[in-house]
Amino acid sequence: MKLTSLWSTFRASRNFKWVVLAAIVISGSLLLLLPFITSNTYVLHIMISIGLYSVLALSLNLVTGFAGQLSFCHIAFYGIGAYTGALLMLRLNVSFWIAMFAGAFMAAIFGFLLGLPTLRLRGDYLAIVTLGFGEIVRLVFVNESWLTRGPLGLPGVPAPVLFGYRFSGRVPYYYLILVVFLITWFIMRRLTVSGIGLAMLSVKSDEIAAESVGIRPVKYKLMAFVISAAIAGWVGTFYASYIAFVSPDTFMYTDSITVLAMVILGGLGSLPGAVVGATVLTLIPELLRAINEYRMVLYGLLMIVMMIFRPDGFWGMRYRVKNAYKKTIRRVKDD
Repeated sequence: MKLTSLWSTFRASRNFKWVVLAAIVISGSLLLLLPFITSNTYVLHIMISIGLYSVLALSLNLVTGFAGQLSFCHIAFYGIGAYTGALLMLRLNVSFWIAMFAGAFMAAIFGFLLGLPTLRLRGDYLAIVTLGFGEIVRLVFVNESWLTRGPLGLPGVPAPVLFGYRFSGRVPYYYLILVVFLITWFIMRRLTVSGIGLAMLSVKSDEIAAESVGIRPVKYKLMAFVISAAIAGWVGTFYASYIAFVSPDTFMYTDSITVLAMVILGGLGSLPGAVVGATVLTLIPELLRAINEYRMVLYGLLMIVMMIFRPDGFWGMRYRVKNAYKKTIRRVKDD
């Protein structure tokens, strides 16, 4: 019997939901207790990085996995949020918590301004436009030194203060990124199983057919773009405070490609897949530091092997979309 058949049989069994529930409880408990299990700051830093990239991958997955739009500027929205939050905290002494929402709002505005005229484009044309936008944003960070201090960056971004306690060390940031991740997961989960998420899937599958039943493709693509940008900007402010420094070199187009690779390797349209992809591609560079000169070669080989043997990603959604179009039309009509 094939492994896929065994997996399908197991998923259909009564024990499957209990196994999943047990795995969630055990994983959640380990994550909550991790700072008590180990005091190694390097381990905590890696876990914070995984959480941060998981949020970025989840948000990009909305655009690429559900709305079907290829975007190479996700790190630009991340940078807009980071610089917005850092400038507000440094220049205007704004609270970190307010700065987070300001970063999300500013990134959402730029997402709207970019998406409105460009989302009528498709495929390669949209990819080129988003790649250009990402580079424009980075060059603004470099050249507008009166505001951003150019290549020197913005040092001394203050730590959050909660009920009089100022964050210090890795542990409070670890718990904060856990909260940010859980909120992002909840938003993405509720959104993708709603009529909005199903409408996005229908647009991805067939824009003409979706439009024929009253679904406006540009509306749902723009909605995905704005929400995705807002979440990237939100976690960008977290990054600025965590590192206490932002500079243009952090927001290169290669980082957008890395986040996109996380989504693709994890499985387009899969929320668990985005997290798996973020985890794998965050850990691999760390595990291969001992052979640093071959690290990118092995990284590329992994992607090639995945595309050959597992084109649907680690946690692909193919098994979930056989009847997605019918469900989409029914849900949208009901709404």
